[in-house]
Amino acid sequence: MAIRVLLVDDQPLLRTGFRMILEAEQDIAVVGEAGDGLQALDQVRALQPDVVLMDIRMPRMDGVEATRQITGPGRDGPAKVLVLTTFDLDEYVVEALKAGASGFLLKDAPANELVQAIRVVAAGEAMLAPSITRRLLDKYATHLPSGDEPVPDTLHTLTEREVEVLKLVARGLSNAEIAADLFVSETTVKTHVGHVLTKLGLRDRVQAAVYAYESGLVRPGAQ
Repeated sequence: MAIRVLLVDDQPLLRTGFRMILEAEQDIAVVGEAGDGLQALDQVRALQPDVVLMDIRMPRMDGVEATRQITGPGRDGPAKVLVLTTFDLDEYVVEALKAGASGFLLKDAPANELVQAIRVVAAGEAMLAPSITRRLLDKYATHLPSGDEPVPDTLHTLTEREVEVLKLVARGLSNAEIAADLFVSETTVKTHVGHVLTKLGLRDRVQAAVYAYESGLVRPGAQ
């Protein structure tokens, strides 16, 4: 079945451009468009898309609040949100990830990256480009733990291997990349990621990455 995508951006020309790119793919179907966050909520309820391609800065309701309402408690549907931003260092991106976005992508990213990002997010993985993620976290390092704070009790529920996997998730690695790094199968990695999310009470890989930084397990700028 095709991946159902909803385009949300206050610029009609950008929506048209994204539609042309995505409709050229056999496994992706653009089911609707919205020009602001309020319209997006209505469209999500009516169309039940798999992925919402979400702009951040829009009138009436911005992409952060719309993302929070789409993916939060009492969510309107099963949609995952892929945030689009003009700037790779944007404080709103961090807020959108905390609100429940499954990843972010620059608006000027090549067409193939846009298509791949939608497939990755639809499959349940996070779209966190390591280089951009690291720059974002470096910029906001002053707002994150220094690493000297006590480790949260919940972190002690993880095995040594699960902690390793969590650190790699926080760096933005995919399951396949983690498997290669740890010399295990991709299925094994999926199992470890599942255990991490369950033990820490987290929704997805993005929340896991944010948790790793906020808990001090991983520090901005660390490799």
